[in-house]
Amino acid sequence: MHYKKLLPIICLSLPFLGFSQEILTKQEALKITLKNNFGIKIANNNVKIAKNNSSILNSRFLPSAAINSGTDYRRNNQKIVFTDPSSGNDAERRGDGVITKTYNTSLGINYTLFDGMGRKYNYKQLKETYNLTELQARQTIENTYLQLFTIYFQIARLSENKNNLREALDISQKRLQRAKYQYEYGQATKLEYLNAQVDVNNDSINLITAKQQLSNAKRGLNVILGIDKETTYTVETNVDYSKLINYSEIEQKTLKNNSLLQQNEKNVAISEFNIKVNKASYFPTLNFNASYGLNRTENENLVNPFGARLITSNGLNAGLNLSWNIFDGGARKTRVKNAVIALDNQKIALEQQKVTIKNNLKNTWENYNNQFFILKAQEQNVLTTENNFNRTEERFKLGQITSVEFRQAQINLLNARTALNNAKFDAKLIELQILQLSGDILNVSF
Repeated sequence: MHYKKLLPIICLSLPFLGFSQEILTKQEALKITLKNNFGIKIANNNVKIAKNNSSILNSRFLPSAAINSGTDYRRNNQKIVFTDPSSGNDAERRGDGVITKTYNTSLGINYTLFDGMGRKYNYKQLKETYNLTELQARQTIENTYLQLFTIYFQIARLSENKNNLREALDISQKRLQRAKYQYEYGQATKLEYLNAQVDVNNDSINLITAKQQLSNAKRGLNVILGIDKETTYTVETNVDYSKLINYSEIEQKTLKNNSLLQQNEKNVAISEFNIKVNKASYFPTLNFNASYGLNRTENENLVNPFGARLITSNGLNAGLNLSWNIFDGGARKTRVKNAVIALDNQKIALEQQKVTIKNNLKNTWENYNNQFFILKAQEQNVLTTENNFNRTEERFKLGQITSVEFRQAQINLLNARTALNNAKFDAKLIELQILQLSGDILNVSF
């Protein structure tokens, strides 16, 4: 009897019968992703860099101060030839190893009083660059949201498909057992038994393939989660839909809140400030500087008796410096012209992005409505095929139909359930695409 072969398998399975797999909920997956996803970490670091760059410390509005200090040591041999006033004859004095020590220190401050408003516009440009980086980080998070739930729902889809395939395999195994008994007792031909074996093998292969796809999808989810997690967990397969009814309202939200459009708008603002920064170089620059210094010189072994052995000086110095680059060969004019053209390109890119996004929104919205129609139709198909399969199964048990007809009803049921499963998750993913376009995906609650 075959139960002797099955006994070791049953015994090995007993320790797992009470094992409950860990459930990775949507909220938990989102929480882990926001904390550990590599792309989000990089985007957040880029925001920090942009924030540092937009600080007042990087604006040139603050003065600069520097301390300078030094010392100098000299040891020289000296010779002095001079005329003696009393005799009128030349006299000579020599000194070997004459030492001179010099010490100096100073504190200097420099500040630009006026630079044609260049630093003002540069500071505003840095602020807009910071805002742009924040929008880029938001887009990264939105894309990660969509990637996360795309693969999360793919796992849910594969999990339900796997369950359907397992149920189909159970049905085929029961049919194989029935065909075996009928063949042994002469109530069916061997062909029926062999066909049942083939169907069991095919269903087993399909189930193994589904399990492999499920494991691969879970490992793909681990990459987005940013962790190395065992693939033994399960996911939630329930789907809740948002009610997206008014297209005009969604279109207005999209044009106002879409992260790509907002980035293009910031690029326009940055280009406008870039023109002003370049035009500032037409004006003069006025700088103020002040310093306080201390100097000390010590002379030893003087050859000249009238020389000073110690010289010290200290004091405050201040001044203004005005510079005006009247003509630089036309380079400044060229930069301004190019900045104006760059602004025009950014405006064109903004309009192009608006057209593209509006077109994507229309296509996605139409696909969304069609998908819900498909979902309702597939739900009805499942009810119909389930009813048909139950009736076919009863007739098969009574011997009123062939195994081929029964197998076809079984395949129809499996295909209908798979189609419904696909339609259910496809509708949710299309909904998320609309929410991303309208800038609402980060507000979705799961």
